[in-house]
Amino acid sequence: MTGIISKPGTHDKLRILSEDGQYDLACACGTKDQPGRTRGDNGKWIYPITLPNGGKSVLFKTLMSNVCTNDCKYCPLRENVDLRRCSLSAEETASAFMDYYRRKEVFGLFLSSAVAKSPDATMSKLNTVASILRKKHKFRGFIHLKIMAGASKAAIEQSLSLASAVSLNIETAGKENMAKLSAKKDYISDIIEPIKFISSVTGKGNRYHRVKQTTQFIVGPAGETDADIVKYMFGLYDRLKMHRIYFSAYQQQSEDQKIQSAPQPQKPEDTFTREHRLYQVDFLFRKYGFTQSDIACDKNGNLSLQADPKQVWATNHPEFFPVNVNKAHRNDLLKIPGIGPVTAKKIISHRKSENLNSISDIGKDGAILRKAIPYLKF
Repeated sequence: MTGIISKPGTHDKLRILSEDGQYDLACACGTKDQPGRTRGDNGKWIYPITLPNGGKSVLFKTLMSNVCTNDCKYCPLRENVDLRRCSLSAEETASAFMDYYRRKEVFGLFLSSAVAKSPDATMSKLNTVASILRKKHKFRGFIHLKIMAGASKAAIEQSLSLASAVSLNIETAGKENMAKLSAKKDYISDIIEPIKFISSVTGKGNRYHRVKQTTQFIVGPAGETDADIVKYMFGLYDRLKMHRIYFSAYQQQSEDQKIQSAPQPQKPEDTFTREHRLYQVDFLFRKYGFTQSDIACDKNGNLSLQADPKQVWATNHPEFFPVNVNKAHRNDLLKIPGIGPVTAKKIISHRKSENLNSISDIGKDGAILRKAIPYLKF
């Protein structure tokens, strides 16, 4: 029997719903000093976050409801799972956020929800909270709203008119993989078409051009390969101008909830190494100018667990090296292991006035920079 809380207070509901909100990473929950999926001391619903634009701050993050009508096998909140169910009203949510905001304990809001009744009914509740904050409280700060799969264009447009950022989670690579995970979601009409619609109205020169769009893959439950995910990642960035993509390694909740399509890694830590490798690919796409063809997978379609994808590229392309550090284009410098955007910028700036003659001219000696030595010539 599903647990129902009898007349819980707002604090109790926030405790439950913020705990359940940890599964949505479409706005990264972590900073360099405070790693992801940890929360602040002042309340379980306060998250240190890295913003889509790279900045760092603290968001008030919660679900409005964990009552769900969906059947997604990877989700611990899906229907027919025995857990404590509750919902926040729009006024409760807005008031709780404003209490923290006025005390300067948070700078913005990440608001999500399970799908209660229907996608548009849920979107109406999320949008009402944002509307109360914008119109009643005159809040002009950061609001990230989750877009429910299957939401109408009208509901999405209302969110875009109120939010600073939105996210509709793609979850997996392709309709065949989604069919293994949900009998209710239509991958094309419920997920891909709305993502395309958001992209079409938030691009440069469009009405909602200031609104950022992010998404998230659940890695593993459908048995998809890394090559499948990489293909979709590159398409999301190249054609749909996605602002950020996040990844969450699937973790089986219990033996009786095992997904048949989900392969079991030889070692539990491999699941998180795989997630880490996908984040590295994401960074190569966004910051290093790599394309899908630059990412090498093994015969099974998976990234190496032993070496990062940039190192794999260098190993597979010995003809490219050594690179002349005093003449190379920025994109060529970024192909060198141990050299990132900051170091490449420093090299280009330095050589405007004089040639670099050794690795010490590039920067302070360290393990990362020493990786570059075999690939350079001066």
